[in-house]
Amino acid sequence: MDLEFNKNEDKMRLLISQMEQRLQKIYLGGGKSRIDKQHEQGKLTARERIDYLLDKNTPRTEIGAFAGYEMYAEHGGCPAGGVVIVIGYVSGKQCIVVANDATVKAGAWFPITGKKNLRAQEIAMENRLPIIYLVDSAGVYLPMQDEIFPDKEHFGRIFRNNAVMSSQGILQIAAVMGSCVAGGAYLPIMSDEAMIVDKTGSIFLAGSYLVKAAVGETIDNETLGGATTHCEISGVTDYKHPNDQACLDSIRNIMDKVGDYEKAGFDRKTPALPQKNQEELLGIVPDTRDKQYDMYEVIERLVDRGELEEYKALYGKSIICGYARIDGWAVGIVANQRKVVKSKKGEMQFGGVIYSDSADKAARFIMNCNQKKIPLVFLQDATGFMVGSRSEQGGIIKDGAKLVNAMSNSVVPKFTIIVGNSYGAANYAMCGKAYDPRLIVGWPTAQVAVMGGAQAAKVLVQIEVASLKAKGEEITEEKETALYNKIKDRYDTQTTPYYAASRLWLDAIIHPTDTRKVISMGIEMANHAPIRKAYNVGVLQT
Repeated sequence: MDLEFNKNEDKMRLLISQMEQRLQKIYLGGGKSRIDKQHEQGKLTARERIDYLLDKNTPRTEIGAFAGYEMYAEHGGCPAGGVVIVIGYVSGKQCIVVANDATVKAGAWFPITGKKNLRAQEIAMENRLPIIYLVDSAGVYLPMQDEIFPDKEHFGRIFRNNAVMSSQGILQIAAVMGSCVAGGAYLPIMSDEAMIVDKTGSIFLAGSYLVKAAVGETIDNETLGGATTHCEISGVTDYKHPNDQACLDSIRNIMDKVGDYEKAGFDRKTPALPQKNQEELLGIVPDTRDKQYDMYEVIERLVDRGELEEYKALYGKSIICGYARIDGWAVGIVANQRKVVKSKKGEMQFGGVIYSDSADKAARFIMNCNQKKIPLVFLQDATGFMVGSRSEQGGIIKDGAKLVNAMSNSVVPKFTIIVGNSYGAANYAMCGKAYDPRLIVGWPTAQVAVMGGAQAAKVLVQIEVASLKAKGEEITEEKETALYNKIKDRYDTQTTPYYAASRLWLDAIIHPTDTRKVISMGIEMANHAPIRKAYNVGVLQT
């Protein structure tokens, strides 16, 4: 490998190491002392429960590990949003598991907790994927109740989704393994089957102190809402278990009996590894985002045998489109080309910029994939659409609208991998979060924003300087530089993959060599949901 490759690889390995160090801290939840306290109570932690429940030596994908990252500092933080969500396998059945982390503020719900739980339910509903709740939560985090309780996308939406999933026949199993208080008590009981752990699990609308204050009754929490009460008297729960392990074993036994599902019918052949070493993905993406690279090199290390049946290979070269297989699954790939290329007229096109011909090609390819029932994979690394008089007069807006229209109305599942830049309208056209990808993840090199920090700072400095001069203030070169650096630093912070993942604009930040696994598991879960809607893109495609 050449020197440039080695520099890129060193930078990528450093970014991966930083990511893994941050994850290790997140995995501790509320800290070792709170983990020890949970063990003293005879309880497993959220991550231990998931590890015990999931089939051994099978792939898994965690959703939202960085949710809440560097947020809520004034409240002591909220690692992983106080809830752990993993797509994995239980008794051979793919499902999504949602486990409250009681080491983080007793499992209380912050605003990001609600958003993350809703994302898990969205994944379950879109893919008709069984969902297992491991409940251990004190309910809404009261100091922030106005940001989690009453709105459409807040706490109450969880129970609405419980009801909708039940009506759609999407399996929900809930295990009460700790506190389950107030409105949160509805979640397990609105699931299809509910179980509870003796002595540690409890369900009630109001705890003993509130009962005393409200109605004057003196009663302990165990008598009020423990396992014996709900399994033998109220009938609220269906199964009573002596400890966490027995409870999780029961879930595995139930999942073992679940029948097969109607499939969407996405094509899969025997998986094959890429012809080129996947580890080489670490050395392809440049160490700085202003350098070029060849996206074909990335694709060759992602697809089975490195084989790509390219669509319109000689036209619209700033976007690569083609059919391939990933872990055996047939996919349609739409990828931004980061090399400088020549257009059909022999003109040079900047890498990472979407031109009219490329947008037109990608729109047509997306329609073809929908016709053939082939899932779409978007590999994003684009700074935006081409601007300037020639592009405007050539109809870049209309061609961009065609691409957005074709992608938005797609009925086959979409999966988005942000390799590098995801700026402005390119984020939209290449299936950003707003366009319902079944999963959207980023490499440690991902950047998500309206534009890059340097470009944004230049624009904002020009505006600020003009405003100050209009007020009669003199702007020195030093002051202008200081203003530029201040704006750029703030903007650069907001473009990192961690900023995006903390707010769930990304489902995960992944090691590049995990890309095939994420796509394969994503298509497998999407195969649970047959396509019922016809593909219709409207007048823009005529």
